[in-house]
Amino acid sequence: MKFVRFLLFPFAIIYDIVTTLRNLFFDWGVLKQTSFKTPVIVVGNLSVGGTGKTPQIEYLIRLLKDDFKTGVLSRGYKRKKQGFMLLNDTHTAQEVGDEPLQYFKKFKKISVAVDANRVAGISRLLAAVSPEVFLLDDAYQHRKVRGSLSLLLTKYDDLFTDDYLLPTGNLRESSRGVKRADLIIVTKCPSNITASSKNTIREKLKRFDKTLFFTTISYHQQTSGSQRISIEDLKKYEVLLVTGIANPSSLLSFMDENKVNFSHCKFPDHHHFTDKDIQVINEQFAQLKSNKKLILTTEKDYVRLENRIEELSFLEIETTFLSEQEKFNSIVRDQLR
Repeated sequence: MKFVRFLLFPFAIIYDIVTTLRNLFFDWGVLKQTSFKTPVIVVGNLSVGGTGKTPQIEYLIRLLKDDFKTGVLSRGYKRKKQGFMLLNDTHTAQEVGDEPLQYFKKFKKISVAVDANRVAGISRLLAAVSPEVFLLDDAYQHRKVRGSLSLLLTKYDDLFTDDYLLPTGNLRESSRGVKRADLIIVTKCPSNITASSKNTIREKLKRFDKTLFFTTISYHQQTSGSQRISIEDLKKYEVLLVTGIANPSSLLSFMDENKVNFSHCKFPDHHHFTDKDIQVINEQFAQLKSNKKLILTTEKDYVRLENRIEELSFLEIETTFLSEQEKFNSIVRDQLR
């Protein structure tokens, strides 16, 4: 597979030319950018999927929601309906996308909307509920909106500096795009990352001259959903783990580290589960021999599966800063002031 992608390198050169010209046109004012008086925080990455944007957005929601009227805008990836939608209790993941629905269900003090046209989406959300701050999910390449603060995420063991442009690699644009970032956040680090590892990454990213933060993914110590089971007690169960996310490696490592007996049923990222998929999941679950067994999934997958599988639990995750958390919080709050 890697060899095949290497053969596609000429197309990566063409892709680089196209994306570079697009960015230059925005820089030169040939393509229009819209600024808003309301602060707009952009969260995104240079690569395709799996860097932890969802827990980073949730971190920002927790940070801001009690002091600022917060609005979250997403394109609603793979949703089946188009146009602007302000989420309410009747919406499903198929209509609005799994991540926006997760934000809406989890945080009651915020407004969540979806619109592929971010300029129109912000304008309509302003008219509807007048947020005091906008969080744009996965919008680093959506340059029609000029952000007030741009957070660029890159994964600890898959830094953008070690990757190649599509289709040879997974980069949406070249590392030249880093210049638009205000902060770089290295995500999904080991919780016990060494000073030496941090310094190695700092050296790799030093040429971009950006403020750098290190975060990890923290899992709640108890499942949610149909059964609330502590991670310690989860060892007594036989678990069918169902995932439809870009990169489940962190979750698999967590299960292994906690000595959970599980089998993994893997689906593509943002997968729309069919009746046949549900049948496969139920059949695999029925084959588990233990008297104590459960189906466990991710929080993002839960919003797509909760009404389709009777007994379903999930693990919540959070972004945790490994150092300088207050420095990061101050930068964000100062930007809003």
